[in-house]
Amino acid sequence: MIEIVRVSNDAELEGIRLLQKENLRKLIGETEAGKEGFLTAEYSMETLQQMHQFQPSIIAKDGDKIAGYVIVTTKDSYGQHPLLDSLFDSIDALNYNGAALKNINYILVGQLCVGKAYRGIGLVQKMYTYYQQCLSKEYQYLITDVAQENPRSIKAHLKTGFNIIHTIEYGGIGWDIVLWDWRK
Repeated sequence: MIEIVRVSNDAELEGIRLLQKENLRKLIGETEAGKEGFLTAEYSMETLQQMHQFQPSIIAKDGDKIAGYVIVTTKDSYGQHPLLDSLFDSIDALNYNGAALKNINYILVGQLCVGKAYRGIGLVQKMYTYYQQCLSKEYQYLITDVAQENPRSIKAHLKTGFNIIHTIEYGGIGWDIVLWDWRK
C-alpha cells in the first residue's frame, strides 16, 4: 500500500535523490524524455538536507521504497540551487490577480517525480492534495515551472488545478510558470 507522508529521515532523502537520478533528462534518451517526462535540476544530498530543514518534502512510499516525491521549497531555500534562485526571481517579478507575487506568501515545488512503475495511478494528485492539506494555511499559492517539452508534466499539473500564468525561457527551453490558487 502506498502512503503519502512528509520526509522524516535521511534514508528517505536518499530515496528522492536516487529516483531523481533515474529520471534526469541528461541520463535518459530523448524518446523516453518525450514520452515519460523528465527532470532537469539535480539536487545533492546536502542541498536536499538543507531544504528539508525549512519544510520537509512530500513522498509517496511503497514500504521503504520511494515511489514519488514533491520537493517542498520555501523562499528560505534561496541560495541553495541556481535554478531555484532563477525561478524565485522570475516569479517575484510577476503580478497575479493584481498583486505582485513578491509580496505574497507562496511556496514552490522544487521538483516533482513519480517512479516509472507507479505512473498512471494518480500519485501526482495524491501528493499535491497532501501538499495542500499540509501547507495551505500558511501559503496562498503553490507555484512551479514546467518545461514546455514535458507535456506529461504539464497535463498532470493542469489536472491538479494549476493554471499557466506566464512563460519564461532559460537554457534554450520554454518553461510555463504554473500556479495553484489555494484560496479557491
